[in-house]
Amino acid sequence: MNERPKIKLELTTIDKALEILGWTSILTLWVLIITNYNSMPDEIPIHWNLAGKADRFGDKVYILPFSIVPTVLFFGLTILNEYPHVFNYPTDITEENALSQYRNATRLIRYLKFIIVVIFQLMALETISYVNGDKGFGIWFQPMMALFFTPLLYFVIRSFKMAKK
Repeated sequence: MNERPKIKLELTTIDKALEILGWTSILTLWVLIITNYNSMPDEIPIHWNLAGKADRFGDKVYILPFSIVPTVLFFGLTILNEYPHVFNYPTDITEENALSQYRNATRLIRYLKFIIVVIFQLMALETISYVNGDKGFGIWFQPMMALFFTPLLYFVIRSFKMAKK
């Protein structure tokens, strides 16, 4: 494997906006869970079937991973994003394309960080909504998972197109 160029990327306006959205979402998620935790019943739904119906219940402490897991992932991806030269790329990285490929890949990571937090926010909202007697998202939650895969597909295709230039 060739040694890839190590480039310090300057954040664009879009990158800064995604970072702000991500950090704001993490904070919002923690506030949502902390402010609702004490008012939740001792038993909450911890799993839904494909029809959007709660089919397994557990102690309310199971709401905490909805904030812990995305926070750990968010911090881990934030650190990883500082080293785009170690990422796996679908194309060869050269001196000529390194900047554009790194910028594309780090932006993908920023989108994914934000989307991961949003998905966990939706799961927490679904749980809180259910215990408050509301219907919640039901079956409509499943298509929301496309939020994760759509940008992934977009940025991989974009990487291939950039490599052809």
